[in-house]
Amino acid sequence: MRVEITANDDRRAELTVAFAPHEPLRTSEGPGSAARALSVLPGLRGHRCDNGTGATFSDELGDTEFAHLLEHASLEIMALAGAPDTLRGATTWDFARDGAGVFRIRLQHDDAATLKGAVALASEVVRWAAGHTEAPPDVESAVRRIRRARRR
Repeated sequence: MRVEITANDDRRAELTVAFAPHEPLRTSEGPGSAARALSVLPGLRGHRCDNGTGATFSDELGDTEFAHLLEHASLEIMALAGAPDTLRGATTWDFARDGAGVFRIRLQHDDAATLKGAVALASEVVRWAAGHTEAPPDVESAVRRIRRARRR
């Protein structure tokens, strides 16, 4: 999974997330992915999701795109680091236009340093949840660093 912040202004960012052909795209393809993500970011249980079905993010987590998990993990980490918990995001894809395995995530933010740190940590969480790394990321320490880097 490659994550790149491709556009960023004072309040909104766009990320491009590209998965290699051999990488799973959905949490249901990585046994235990949802449980791993919730173990390091339990606040994801309270996330809402505008999906037209009324399902919460926690309901969707067992079978959703890893890019969607990246969106919600980034928002959760920004909130843990002191950003408003009212920030929103959206994950979209058009494989015909962008290629298979390429997603776009739009995120609101209130601080560029917080956004950058949150996306980096969320990427680690997703890689671990997907089973690509052995040890879970140290979310608590990383959030402290992100909080210190926030615009004062």
